[in-house]
Amino acid sequence: MENVKDDWGMGTLAVHAGAEPDPLTGAIMTPVYMSSTFVQESIGVHKGYEYSRSSNPTRDALERAFAVLEGCDHGLAFSSGLAAIDAVLKTLRPGDEVIAGDDLYGGTRRLFTSLYAEYGVIFHFVDTQDVSAVAGALNDRTKLVWLESPTNPLMRITDIAAVAAVLDGHNALLAVDNTFATPALQRPLELGADIVMHSVTKYLGGHSDVVMGALMTRDAEVDAALRAHQNNSGAVPGPLDCFLVHRGIKTLPLRIKQHCENGMAVAAFLVSHPAVDRVLWPGLPDFENHEVAARQMRDFGGMISFTLHDDTIAAARKVCEGTSVFALAESLGGVESLIEHPALMTHASVPEADRKTLGISNSLIRISCGIEDADDLVADLKRALG
Repeated sequence: MENVKDDWGMGTLAVHAGAEPDPLTGAIMTPVYMSSTFVQESIGVHKGYEYSRSSNPTRDALERAFAVLEGCDHGLAFSSGLAAIDAVLKTLRPGDEVIAGDDLYGGTRRLFTSLYAEYGVIFHFVDTQDVSAVAGALNDRTKLVWLESPTNPLMRITDIAAVAAVLDGHNALLAVDNTFATPALQRPLELGADIVMHSVTKYLGGHSDVVMGALMTRDAEVDAALRAHQNNSGAVPGPLDCFLVHRGIKTLPLRIKQHCENGMAVAAFLVSHPAVDRVLWPGLPDFENHEVAARQMRDFGGMISFTLHDDTIAAARKVCEGTSVFALAESLGGVESLIEHPALMTHASVPEADRKTLGISNSLIRISCGIEDADDLVADLKRALG
């Protein structure tokens, strides 16, 4: 790891993490090494690089940055968030059991149930807000606990440290999808998690121009196992994508600050609007587990979900299609604000009965507050809500 000081703040870390001056030219930005292979001085004698699937200097710099941001020694980059999750699941064997949050990104749940369940991995979906539910599903065959906090799309908050305490003494890893919070707001490894996952496509990249995933861990053995799957499966990002994300990370704390400020302003507006039934944002004092969020997060983020009193798809469609600043699109975490309808878009793969049980209703709308002026975001939603 490069010379990163322990007392540096997140803003300083984001600028300098993984960014060593190029030893050949002194370039302050890591060059984009657009090479698939590297010449060897003789067989097996080289400068640390053989083939870009296994390692690439631009990707290595980004992976060091990932590790620094999450406060650990090991970071891995993947071609997508799902590829990163897939690498974790590849460490399991038929008969192994996984405890997973019941409110997850639809693609994560689909990967669990449509692929790995078919391979003999057993999944138990529980509300991880209830630590006793995690404890009740835990047994000697449990090898992994997978959770999101905040969750997608219901913004539920899980006490990560409490779940880690339940797993103490058990041969099970705790993995946390930290996409919504980012390391600027929350560091799950410091709360007892073993693996942190990010859809880098979202806040870490921050500009809606790259698809990528990441894993971070403090455990050298876990890193070695994941790195073997990264190399063997080959789901790695290209050097130009790595360069773009490394550049995007440098402004992460500044962007997150604006996302949070806009989230607060928009949440306050939605709470006061007569057409809105519920507002799901961890920063609201009456939000379930608000006190947990306040304890383990530095701020509450720019992701908000809300429902309408008119709980129909038609009403939700009218709002989603009635904005001009908020773009109707899947994904989140970019500088531009987005709006989407989970039941028909990001979580359409979740069976309807499961969506109803979870509370993903017909009128549930999820928004990602970008970094535009807050007044413009509020005015846009006011027009759309009629």
